[in-house]
Amino acid sequence: PHIGGVEKHVLEISKILIKKGHKIVVVAEKHQEGLMSEEKVEGIEVYRIPDLKENWSKKFQIWKWTWENIELIKKADIVHCHDVFFWYLPFRFLYLKKPVYTTFHGYEDYPLRLKFILMHKIAEKLSMGNICVGEFMKKWYGTRPNFVSYGGVDKTNSEKFPPKADQPMPEKVESSKGAVFIGRLDEQTGIKIYADAVKLIKKKIPNFEFKIIGDGKFRKEIEKDFKVLGFRKDSKKYFSKYHFAFVSRYLSILEAMAAKRLVFAVSDNPLKEDYLKMAPFAKLINIINSENELAKRIIYFLKNSKEKEKMVNKAYEWAITKTWKNVAKQYLLLWKQPL
Repeated sequence: PHIGGVEKHVLEISKILIKKGHKIVVVAEKHQEGLMSEEKVEGIEVYRIPDLKENWSKKFQIWKWTWENIELIKKADIVHCHDVFFWYLPFRFLYLKKPVYTTFHGYEDYPLRLKFILMHKIAEKLSMGNICVGEFMKKWYGTRPNFVSYGGVDKTNSEKFPPKADQPMPEKVESSKGAVFIGRLDEQTGIKIYADAVKLIKKKIPNFEFKIIGDGKFRKEIEKDFKVLGFRKDSKKYFSKYHFAFVSRYLSILEAMAAKRLVFAVSDNPLKEDYLKMAPFAKLINIINSENELAKRIIYFLKNSKEKEKMVNKAYEWAITKTWKNVAKQYLLLWKQPL
């Protein structure tokens, strides 16, 4: 039930592959008490590794559990790692002919430490192919991807919004003159810049609304000025209630564009700048690096609604072509399986 971009990516791809006749087994951390160690979720067999301690011994705990459950590897036709290739590292040498692949999601932190680049290179060299979520990984990690992905959207849900990009949004789903933030409350999402920008906007527009969906280490600090709702499984529904989407991660950006919301993404370091500006949708969103710039742009678009709609419609047309079915095809091509 853990909410996040990687979790959703794995869930959506798995559901499609199951419909195509594949059997999917997911091994993950047991991240909270009360979760079952084994269960089936939407057709996916889920095994959770319990009692992991967040210290130097964690990898040895994972390797011990995997050894005790080695049948999962033996029975698998393909092993696919999502970032955590080190979980599989010792078993790569026990099963030299077992097909193994990796998807690299996002980045660890900035400045990017050498150990993370090294871990990526080891995973890339020992994998038979990989998918990079973002073009920026070629530059920052030196990775050579077989495919580059940015995640997907549910086209059915997207089409609940105006189906034709050249039509104005009907009144029944018109949003309030406010913004919604969706993401983790940490340095990677730019939440502090968003919050400071809203304070500036409210000086000009006192009734400007700001909804925060998410959680993280900055929550207590942010709650001094704004209400925080925490993570929501149905966070996409909040896009329909506000003019603007304050999102800085690929999946939330795609969902906001598919929901016909104008996106403002924070770029506050060189890595994040490449993360956003090297993406194919860079010109379809507003990439900003300060609260002053963000506040000025919001006020501009509130006064120039035609410019806003023009940008929103172009983004919508692009986003709805990036379906999870197309992402699943990348996996099948990577594994050289029938589409």
